Amino acid sequence: MRHVIALDVGGTGMKAALAGASGELLYQARRPTGRERGPDAVVEGILDFAAELRAYGEQHLGEPAAAVGVAVPGIVDEERGIAAYAANLGWRDVPLRRLMAERLDGVPVALGHDVRTGGLAEGRIGAGKGADRFLFVPLGTGIAGAIGIDGRVEAGAHGFAGEIGHIVVRPGGAPCPCGQRGCLERFASAAAVSEAWAAACGDPEADAADCAKAVVSGDPNAVRVWQRAVEALADGLVTALTLLDPRTLIIGGGLAEAGETLFTPLRDAVRRRVTFQKLPSIVPAALGDTAGCLGAGLLAWDLLDHTDRTEVTP
Repeated sequence: MRHVIALDVGGTGMKAALAGASGELLYQARRPTGRERGPDAVVEGILDFAAELRAYGEQHLGEPAAAVGVAVPGIVDEERGIAAYAANLGWRDVPLRRLMAERLDGVPVALGHDVRTGGLAEGRIGAGKGADRFLFVPLGTGIAGAIGIDGRVEAGAHGFAGEIGHIVVRPGGAPCPCGQRGCLERFASAAAVSEAWAAACGDPEADAADCAKAVVSGDPNAVRVWQRAVEALADGLVTALTLLDPRTLIIGGGLAEAGETLFTPLRDAVRRRVTFQKLPSIVPAALGDTAGCLGAGLLAWDLLDHTDRTEVTP
């Protein structure tokens, strides 16, 4: 069966799959990223994992993978196939596409940014399916974004498109590691809500999920913390939709797991802010933690489609 290798590399774990031509996951596997062993060991672990997946495909699906898609965090030069920088993995300027192609005997390799790759999957086969323009915003440790246009995701001139988490929503506010003050992710990420709720309730172990439960139970402190995050998020999203005019706004990540505890007040807050703008559909992400793998598979198939699924020079 014709298939591709899909790899989603995270800060702590790697998710991988063999994906069929319709996007179906024929085989799935996970393993630790092993970042405590250093960046060189992480790269070697990725290459070893891909080689094992290739061998599995040969043995169980009758042929080696036709291509590989790899999603990685940080700054990614997709055009040149270089993992330029990732703070959580410690690497710089890793020619991952070339290394992967060499390890797998010249198989074509597509390299993508993790959030944009997850957004690609959500846009094509997930919550944004059928939308010609979408914005995917995962609310996790930080806040990122993927701008979807006609079935592809826009990387920008330098690979930074979609970094909605660094829109300044509270000028002069909390300092952000990016060097600015008042960035959206300092107020509306899952990490920011966890930090604010831990301080408000006096439990250093409390997190955003605990805050959401307390909101449901009517705790006034939790409601205040939650509303502050929702208002900041709405400010950032309205700025983004003013610039991008998406048809669908897809919200994912840990904070979105709160369901309507998040989406009901968020839709109201965005609606109150729009004037001339068209209100997009605001929907939860559909693919969960498989989005990165599914997107990596799509990148690999796109690579083959781009060359009529024949020869590709890595």
